Amino acid sequence: MMNDAHRWLHEHPELGSGPIPIEPYISPDWYEREREKIFRKVWLCVGRVDEIPNRGDYKVKRLAAAETSMILIRGKDDVVRAFHNVCAHRGNTVVTETGPETFGRSKAAIVTCRFHGWVYGADGGLKHVPSEERFYQCFDKQQNGLTPIHLDVWEGFIFVNLAETPDNSLAEFLGDYAAHFAGFPFAELNYQFTYYTELECNWKVAHDAFAEAYHVDTIHAGSFPNTFSTGLQNVKLMGPHRTCAVCLTLGAKPTPVAGIANAIAGASLVTRRAETMLPPAINPDKRGDFAFELSVLFPNTLIHVSEGIWFTHQFWPIAHNRTLWEGRYYVREPKTNAERWAIEHAMTLQRNAWLEDTATMEDTQRAMQSRAKPVQNLQDDEILIRHSAAVVDTYVNA
Repeated sequence: MMNDAHRWLHEHPELGSGPIPIEPYISPDWYEREREKIFRKVWLCVGRVDEIPNRGDYKVKRLAAAETSMILIRGKDDVVRAFHNVCAHRGNTVVTETGPETFGRSKAAIVTCRFHGWVYGADGGLKHVPSEERFYQCFDKQQNGLTPIHLDVWEGFIFVNLAETPDNSLAEFLGDYAAHFAGFPFAELNYQFTYYTELECNWKVAHDAFAEAYHVDTIHAGSFPNTFSTGLQNVKLMGPHRTCAVCLTLGAKPTPVAGIANAIAGASLVTRRAETMLPPAINPDKRGDFAFELSVLFPNTLIHVSEGIWFTHQFWPIAHNRTLWEGRYYVREPKTNAERWAIEHAMTLQRNAWLEDTATMEDTQRAMQSRAKPVQNLQDDEILIRHSAAVVDTYVNA
């Protein structure tokens, strides 16, 4: 290697080494182009099949960036389908939303618009119209079902594409990313902690805060002191997606309580871990200091995996300077009170770390909007941010 301090530049010279502009983070016009060219056109991860496990279960997901909400519903045939949450009568939402995500269940596998009682089946068909005889001859129930949305599933993750005709299949969109994570037992680790909040920042500001380890020694000095190496390993760029390894600082000692919790449940990233469930593409050189795989699934989903743990961050744009952040953390369900205590301890540390991350984002947005600095200067281990900027620029200017 010519210069280890610039290793990722040498491996990916096409990304360049110069500063990147801040205008895409603060411009309302740029955000409108992102909505049109990205969030209305590419495959978006909107949930997991185990969120709606039974026939007739449904989930409504609001997507502000695409100006729609959608119904994800499991039919009597056990197939999960997606539809716009819009009634064919007067345009009301069929399922009333109670937040960014709304869950429900219908034994009959139907949803009913509360406005005038129109009933739709899980296949999207219009099943019943009150006072149907009062409508005119031109009205055809067969032509007025729910509007479908393209849906596909990978490793239990539900993806939708809002384009009338997607540019590619989900398999084509995921490409090498799918192979990289294939076989990881996501479904087996289903004991879940969920956090969400709205942040006054651009979605890319939120993304960037989680896409490097350069900040660990400063921002996480309280939660994870001297725990993680700030240099990324095994960086791979896979089309619009990207992944890398985050490693431990060997020899760092956890607090006495954390050490006990780690020995009981292993639910924290702050410990050396076995590798019985990792796919061969993850930590391929079997580094002894490997902690977890940090990956970005374009455009707005981060998936992290480790032995016995996986977690996600999703950054859903609400406006050019506002983002819905959703964080989910998964481990095996505890079998004893001691395991539950250890998992709760690990999640308390993780929650604190996430709060430390989010504490920087709104300050970043306000500072950027001053336009006092027109660019960001990135170092070599911020390559995931540099790649993200290049990919977004390519899509927006396509």
